[in-house]
Amino acid sequence: MEQSNNIFTPTLLTWFAQNARDLPWRHTQDPYAIWLSEIILQQTRIAQGTAYWQRFMQRWPTVNDLAHASEDEVLRAWQGLGYYSRARNLHHAAQQIVQQGTFPNNYADLRRLKGVGDYTAAAIASMAFHQPHAAVDGNFYRVFARYFGLSQPINTPQGKQLFATMAQHYLPPRQASAYNQAIMDFGATVCTPKAPSCSACPLQETCAAFREDRIDRLPVKLRTLKVKQRQMDCFYVHYHGRIALHKRAAGDIWQGLWTVPEADHLSASLRQQATLLKSNVKHVLTHRVIHANFYQLECHERPSLPTDFIWIDEADIDHYAIPRLMEMLLDCLA
Repeated sequence: MEQSNNIFTPTLLTWFAQNARDLPWRHTQDPYAIWLSEIILQQTRIAQGTAYWQRFMQRWPTVNDLAHASEDEVLRAWQGLGYYSRARNLHHAAQQIVQQGTFPNNYADLRRLKGVGDYTAAAIASMAFHQPHAAVDGNFYRVFARYFGLSQPINTPQGKQLFATMAQHYLPPRQASAYNQAIMDFGATVCTPKAPSCSACPLQETCAAFREDRIDRLPVKLRTLKVKQRQMDCFYVHYHGRIALHKRAAGDIWQGLWTVPEADHLSASLRQQATLLKSNVKHVLTHRVIHANFYQLECHERPSLPTDFIWIDEADIDHYAIPRLMEMLLDCLA
């Protein structure tokens, strides 16, 4: 096993030198560009995230530009990526950075930014500032668990500490950026969650999971998430070329995004006049599953709605950041 310990990092770095993905943020050491890529790529595939990164960089090329944008503008540009708390945190952190006067250049200060956790701080510190911090993400957990045969659950405090310690132990201090990116790429293209390419793996001969036929069982993760079910009745309320929207408040899903009225916003008599467009639309979020019914309500008189609703020209809907469920409703009207 000692031999495998000695070859792990050099083998990965050699593989990375020959197989690194050509990603636009790897052609810069601008911490803003790297930070933006890391936030976008949380919960987002490379192919989709790259297009968003390019649009953000074109529209807001510096952290100062992003900080001076409105939250509505940022959420609208983010539309389609989901997990909108990332966009709100990104905007807030940009304002933090501008207030500080300079982009944080070390792990501890990066970690203080809104929405920046251990992984993101380590990624920026290593890639932009060449500091020796291991950026432990899902790829790290999978590669380390399989290669070293680690059965400790990755979502327990003990497991997280073990993997963080090992990741840091194998990090070459002067090649932290290449090491972090090598494991990211290796986990994304070779040691994948399902159907890994073991035949093409340069670490196959010394991989514990391959030797013990445990590839499909590692890494271990305890099942802790309880998914909630939620029923929603959504009404596209139309009145003389205008529609009703309101911005969702803090403490609920889709904070800061715009949605149409729901059943409890309308009187019983109005709800009875609505036409059903589509029933039992299933929309899966991280911690809940929404079952929605879509309705259209044509009004000849302006209906009474709560005071936080506004009326916009129907053609202006593209100027408002809306969640995916609202896009699905609009598709029913097309």
